[in-house]
Amino acid sequence: MSEASPADRAGTLGALETHLRARRDSGAKLLVPYVTGGYQGWQRAVEAAAAAGADAIEIGIPFSDPVIDGPVIQQASTAALAGGATPASVLEEARELDTGIPHAAMTYYNLCHHQGHERFASALLEAGVSAAILPDLPYIEAGPWLEAAASGGIEAILLAAPTTPDHRLAQLCEASRGFVYAIGLLGVTGERKALASTATEIAARCKAVTHRPVLTGVGIGSPQQAVEACEVADGVAVGSAVVRTLMSDGPEAVGELVASYRTALDHG
Repeated sequence: MSEASPADRAGTLGALETHLRARRDSGAKLLVPYVTGGYQGWQRAVEAAAAAGADAIEIGIPFSDPVIDGPVIQQASTAALAGGATPASVLEEARELDTGIPHAAMTYYNLCHHQGHERFASALLEAGVSAAILPDLPYIEAGPWLEAAASGGIEAILLAAPTTPDHRLAQLCEASRGFVYAIGLLGVTGERKALASTATEIAARCKAVTHRPVLTGVGIGSPQQAVEACEVADGVAVGSAVVRTLMSDGPEAVGELVASYRTALDHG
């Protein structure tokens, strides 16, 4: 494992990473659900997920041309956009949330680029968001955003793919803030019948080179798969299962689903 980064040694960790590290170091496996912002009932779903034991929440800012989102999240995003959701409206509604845990925004680089890095970071911070995930922004092109995010008080979370070469993986993990998002498979988000072998492989590779929390996401389809992923990873990010439940059964059911993941991880 690599030495602690200068930021780590200087004690400049952000709210999200500080919280996740404390939870991890206490022996907990981390659970970060994703909820599509702007979808009907999304704020109540976030609150229900937090009350059910989530360690942080990813808030999706809908975008018309997604890259990593599978059919479930695409459907929710399309409905949110049709209902009038905008980046500004989602962040305004996020400002109203008081869950007691950190929030991370997940969206696409076009929105950040259009608004400008500094303004985008400022808008997130004003909405009470601690971190941001831009899955279509490659690490090798992310320098300006990483600098603006750090200056603006936003933790820029980077994605490590199964195809990320070893020489770049250590650099990526060093540059990431909040946590390292280990992509479990080559594909879009969505529930699978079995956990891909690449999910544990990429998590192990990340953990070998970083002290940061490593969360596996994409392809986590059940509480048992979350437990399996956490045999290596520090935690999981769960998206499609949560959003599918929100669309089919409503916000309160999201809380029940998150509770089932929490229980499985706690007793894994």
